Amino acid sequence: MKIAFAGKGGSGKTTLSALFTRYLAATGAPVVAIDADINQNLGAALGLSADDLARIPPMGGHLSEIKEVLRGDNPRIDSAEAMTKTTPPGRGSQLLEVAPDNPLHRRFGVPAAGATLLVTGPYGEDDLGVSCYHSKVGAAEMYLNHLVDGPGEYVVMDMTAGADSFASGLFTRFDLTFLVAEPTLRGVGVYRQYAEYAGDHGVEIQVIGNKVQGEDDVAFLREHVGDALAACFGFSPFVRAMEKGRHPELDELEEENVKTLAWMRDAVDSAAKDWAKFTRQSAEFHLRNARRWGGDNGAALAAQIDPDFLMGPEALAAQRG
Repeated sequence: MKIAFAGKGGSGKTTLSALFTRYLAATGAPVVAIDADINQNLGAALGLSADDLARIPPMGGHLSEIKEVLRGDNPRIDSAEAMTKTTPPGRGSQLLEVAPDNPLHRRFGVPAAGATLLVTGPYGEDDLGVSCYHSKVGAAEMYLNHLVDGPGEYVVMDMTAGADSFASGLFTRFDLTFLVAEPTLRGVGVYRQYAEYAGDHGVEIQVIGNKVQGEDDVAFLREHVGDALAACFGFSPFVRAMEKGRHPELDELEEENVKTLAWMRDAVDSAAKDWAKFTRQSAEFHLRNARRWGGDNGAALAAQIDPDFLMGPEALAAQRG
């Protein structure tokens, strides 16, 4: 299952992304963690040192290389340069698995807390003043568009803060989105904005209350987000330690918060997996991209869509031969 963690800056979404990643990995499940936040703190939250983080090749800095891998021998894509971040896979494209021999994992992934960590990367000196962060996140969108995740496999993405995810179709790439909200007006305001934008696209959103310190906080969240409130993290010395850069053993996590993580996994495991919708939305957002940015090349971009292709396990089996 593909899971997004969203929320306003400072809500604790990176900390909870890391904690959920650690929890899943501790059960023995294959887990990929993707840092797609402009602040790039997920690796540190998973326990990597600054030196380790500095050695990770950022996916956002190698877009042409990634496109060259993913286009495979798809006859609709003449070159890596012809691809955009929204170009969907088709027959002949290189589909990806969560398995270690995934070519992008071999090139860009590093072990972290029992998971494979991928990073989109921070702004570089050449980006300042001339580039938006969506150019970096496009690498993660291409990865997800081509990934066939199987039963018991998880991809956890720490999204950029607020509603920036809606600048592309990235927000539709997940089976479930956990929106982390503090019991404040600003915290629940991001939920309302997210829900409004995502409402027409069948995006499943569950709100996780964070930094909750009593029934008054729970009641506040329930008043503002209603039935979308799925679970809450109470005040947690364990989480506080994580936010200060320490990394306690997972068995030190408070019992009530362990139960919340278990409930979150159950929610993920029971979410619907709809490859037809996934494929359809890939095409829809690619056509939007072609119309808006394609210019004279819009028709060529639209022609990259393979109308007879359905993303999913059967397509992966056909690739394996």
